[in-house]
Amino acid sequence: MATLRVPGACLYYEVGGGGPVLLMLPGGGGDAAVFDVMAGPLTEHFTLVTVDPRGYSHSRLDDPAPVDQRVEVQSDDAFRLLEVVSPDRPAYVFGGSSGAIVGLDLLARHPSRVRRLVAHEPPCFAVLPDAAEQRAFVEEVHHLFRTRGLAAASARFLEGIGGTLKGLPDPGSLPPRAAEMMTRLMANAPIMMEHELRQFTSYLPDMTALGAAGDRLVLAAGRESRGHLPYRPAAVLAERLGVELVEFPGAHSFTDAPEEFAGRLTEVLRAS
Repeated sequence: MATLRVPGACLYYEVGGGGPVLLMLPGGGGDAAVFDVMAGPLTEHFTLVTVDPRGYSHSRLDDPAPVDQRVEVQSDDAFRLLEVVSPDRPAYVFGGSSGAIVGLDLLARHPSRVRRLVAHEPPCFAVLPDAAEQRAFVEEVHHLFRTRGLAAASARFLEGIGGTLKGLPDPGSLPPRAAEMMTRLMANAPIMMEHELRQFTSYLPDMTALGAAGDRLVLAAGRESRGHLPYRPAAVLAERLGVELVEFPGAHSFTDAPEEFAGRLTEVLRAS
């Protein structure tokens, strides 16, 4: 466990295992502990680096008042972290959901720092042919959050993405570290709804820069997400960039089948 000072924040991160560095970027409102379920098999092959994004869980902002999350700021945080944990060589990077968007921006801005990026279901709804419809859906979710609260907004969001993401379990049913994580994620969720959901889903990747780094990019999606909203941006980006779309076990969340997901991730990364 360690911390890193970055402009405007102090990042919390964890390191385990051995071998080439694999930086894991969680989805919106997630933190380092969401990767616990995959850590065992991954640390057999990689030095696993997991992080709490700024403003979430243990990663504190210098100004405690929440601010809108920006993709390029989280991307810069990831770059600065790689400069510390893998200063001499490029690192593997995995990003899930919003973390996949951060990974895409990191690869576009700092391609020399990334050995291979697996971007799993980045919710870049702005790249879709029906982007206006999806923007309206996100605005509806945000309006529900402000008028009726988190539960109503979350229910509408889960409905809109086709049931490809499960709700959070009861912390009382979990072992201590997982229960503590769930308590943090519940505290993070309102911040994500207010300050990240609209900002990240409207992100447009730098297609020119990503095309130039296409040999280091894997766009991924869950088999059980096929036909639903979370699958579509990865498929569109893969087609436009001329790269293969790689399917992974489960749906939007890697926690549905963590051991199988970790095995597939190891296979894809080592293929580079």
